[in-house]
Amino acid sequence: MLDLFIIPNCPYCQKVVKFMDKNKIVCNVFDTNDNDNALRLLSIGGIDQVPFLYNEETNEKIYDSNNIIEYLKNYY
Repeated sequence: MLDLFIIPNCPYCQKVVKFMDKNKIVCNVFDTNDNDNALRLLSIGGIDQVPFLYNEETNEKIYDSNNIIEYLKNYY
């Protein structure tokens, strides 16, 4: 399953969310304004930056909206 870490008012995060909605890609979304979600982001990715996509099945970790969208285009 995919995990997407975002801040709701971040334009780069919204770009990824809109792409996923348009292409019906399902994922867990975590708002990093919540401290527990921010700590989880740091423990998985090591950097406090959003958007961040984590594929738990393959252990792939991707930052940057353009890189995330490119990954999703290729694999979903």
